[in-house]
Amino acid sequence: MSQRPPVAPYLTVTPAMAAIAYYISVFGAQQKALMPALDGVRILHCELGINGGSIMLSDAFPEFGNTRMPIPGEPATCSISLEYPTTKLVDETFAKATSLGAKGEVHPMNSFWGTRVATLRDPFGHRWILNAPLF
Repeated sequence: MSQRPPVAPYLTVTPAMAAIAYYISVFGAQQKALMPALDGVRILHCELGINGGSIMLSDAFPEFGNTRMPIPGEPATCSISLEYPTTKLVDETFAKATSLGAKGEVHPMNSFWGTRVATLRDPFGHRWILNAPLF
């Protein structure tokens, strides 16, 4: 069993299995843990290793609290930032994500602060920021 990261975003994503498949396809995520719910349909917990870090996710369980899915078009209240070693990876990841249903918010561009940056909203409503140093 691997050590858990000191800080990891925890996403509510329904359907979680579709999000897991998407994150594996787009970001090269690796599944580290998976716990199905007792209903046999939803995912109670999943940990994915992405780009040297981790995210946790699960389906929404409104019966256990006030969780809900983002409403389409709703402003994101948090973003997940991925730091890449090369600008090429930012461009390739953005292209792959948008070809698989993400909405590009900021297309890859060279920023005034010295990075190649792009932002997108995945098909499940979560916002991702992709960065790489220009030099």
